[in-house]
Amino acid sequence: MIPQPQDHDSERTGRSDDFSEPLDSYSATVSAVARDLTPRVAALRVRHRRGEGAGSAVVFTADGFLLTNAHVVGRARTGQAAFADGTTTPFTVVGTDPLSDLAVIRAGGDAPDPAPLGDSDRLVVGQLVVAVGNPLGLTGSVTAGVVSALGRSLPTRSGTAVRVIEDVIQTDAALNPGNSGGALADARGRVVGVNTAVAGIGLGLAVPVNATTRRIIAALMADGRVRRAYLGLVATPVPVPARLRDRLGQPHALRIEQVMPASPADRAGLRRGDLVLTAAGTPVHQAQSLQRLMFADAIGRPLAITVLRNDAMVDVIAEPVELDAEPA
Repeated sequence: MIPQPQDHDSERTGRSDDFSEPLDSYSATVSAVARDLTPRVAALRVRHRRGEGAGSAVVFTADGFLLTNAHVVGRARTGQAAFADGTTTPFTVVGTDPLSDLAVIRAGGDAPDPAPLGDSDRLVVGQLVVAVGNPLGLTGSVTAGVVSALGRSLPTRSGTAVRVIEDVIQTDAALNPGNSGGALADARGRVVGVNTAVAGIGLGLAVPVNATTRRIIAALMADGRVRRAYLGLVATPVPVPARLRDRLGQPHALRIEQVMPASPADRAGLRRGDLVLTAAGTPVHQAQSLQRLMFADAIGRPLAITVLRNDAMVDVIAEPVELDAEPA
């Protein structure tokens, strides 16, 4: 079972010992999160065809499952995990999903208690976050900053399949490559993201931990992979024309930029320039609104889509097929 978001606060104090000065509230929060999470974040060593890779991973279940990046483990099936207390254990790769850059591994020996998972959908710009990695397998690596942007996109690829990870978290908490797969936590120590990339000097990106992520994690734990449905269109969020917003009751929609030939979208009659308003009866206002529908249960099933075309509402039925996302 995947742990659900936890809302309770951990007991934290701002003192370190009887001889130290009391910490300010910022330092007390960061040090408390570091104290809670550092033991739960492992350093990973994996061997690839091109040599050895390294990264971090965070324990998220009581029976030794860890969450990391797909690019950290690559095609490796086994590796070594080391924790901050010096404990080492072999691990096996349970499943990887390059299109979300997430992977689940399982420790072969004892692992620390799990870190609580939060919900990145509750984050706001300016909120304090703490990045915890373990690039060397010694004492861990901790940096702090704020959420500097939400709703960023990160292109990913697996074989011929291309996808965009939506709602990526941008933070100014400094990251380095060894921190990939480590935890991005809120002030309560709840993991709200998995650090995945350095976006530039002083900027880092993290894959969000939210409802969509939990579906991916559950699929990896159950099947070792994520089956996705495929429509065959490329769309971008745009405002609904002002003259139509009141009538349609939604401010944004997805404008179709490209329809792949012979794809389910093409066969359904969707066209470039259509504004996708609803899918499966649910308003569509961002790319994730459509992507979160494209999982295994949508494959081969009729999907009702309403679009705005030349100021007229058009209803179509598309039947998604399974996305071929095997590694190249």
